[in-house]
Amino acid sequence: MRYPAPMTMLSLPLDGDTTDPRLLRQALGRFATGVTVITTCTPDGKYEGLTANSFSAVSLDPPLVLWSLRLAAPSLESFTSSGHFVVNVLSTSQSVASRHFATPRHDKFEDVDFSAGIAGCPMLDESLAIFECRTETTVQGGDHMIFIGRVMQAHYRDGEPLIFAAGRYGTHLPLPEDA
Repeated sequence: MRYPAPMTMLSLPLDGDTTDPRLLRQALGRFATGVTVITTCTPDGKYEGLTANSFSAVSLDPPLVLWSLRLAAPSLESFTSSGHFVVNVLSTSQSVASRHFATPRHDKFEDVDFSAGIAGCPMLDESLAIFECRTETTVQGGDHMIFIGRVMQAHYRDGEPLIFAAGRYGTHLPLPEDA
């Protein structure tokens, strides 16, 4: 079997002072991710939500997941003070919801269908999977806060996941089994 000729790779020296963050973002964008909306409810009842692709499983025993948020994000205080969050894994029918929660606005939950999960955190209708979490710990990493949460309850259904790669939304397309 013949394979196509290798493509030219671009190399990025990451010395810290001269690196253009857009180039690193382009390289990182080659890693396809699922798309999530992370939500919380503050102790005083304020809902917060944002689109994130920084979600990952950490451990099955105990059940732990993680995601990260920029330190400069306006919602950081809400997520750190609440002690709980919900990860809503989006389906292909929710690309509009992804853009909605990625856009700054006064009330991101106006006209959004959801039900209350752990500690009142919003669980978005139509999500492919939902993880209700208690914050176990937070760790500062560079310009982000990493949230590690213990999954208290998980929900899922069949469907097509919303994928993000190279700055665009896409869908999962399985390879033939003999590939």
